[in-house]
Amino acid sequence: MNLLFRLVLVIVASLLRKRLAPMEKSCVAFRVWPTDLDLNMHMTNARYFSVMDLGRLDLVVRSGLAGTMLRNRWQPVLGATTVRFRRPLKPFQRYEVVSRVLCWDDRWFYMEQRAETPQGTAAVAVMQGAFVGKGGIVAPAAMLREAGMPHESPPMPDFVASWRPQSLPVEQAA
Repeated sequence: MNLLFRLVLVIVASLLRKRLAPMEKSCVAFRVWPTDLDLNMHMTNARYFSVMDLGRLDLVVRSGLAGTMLRNRWQPVLGATTVRFRRPLKPFQRYEVVSRVLCWDDRWFYMEQRAETPQGTAAVAVMQGAFVGKGGIVAPAAMLREAGMPHESPPMPDFVASWRPQSLPVEQAA
């Protein structure tokens, strides 16, 4: 609930800002508010995940994928993420969440997101995400084709290939 106002602001701002090319970076400015702090008086680790959700929302809306997603009733989901924290974000400090798609395979998009300050990177995350429809995961190439975007993935960076989570067995519901 405490991110509701940020959610509304990001949606409105995303609709008003210039459209992004498919592989262009999204930058969303934030400030560390008292509700973002932990006992150490810096932004709590969990909040990074929340503001990165908002960064991905800006990227989806400004790239034009949101309309395709809504028309087809596809929902975004995360499959995996890893974050490396480099320096703390202090109360009332300004920072930007910079989001970009790195590549995709037959099931997943791979993204990098950074929390950036003038002093440098506060955190960097690599994420594996997909869009899910009634029939399961929507292939990224199919989604991009539906949106009228280039659907050939850039080469997968070595660090993504080595990080990429392997398929884990999933229990089937009875």
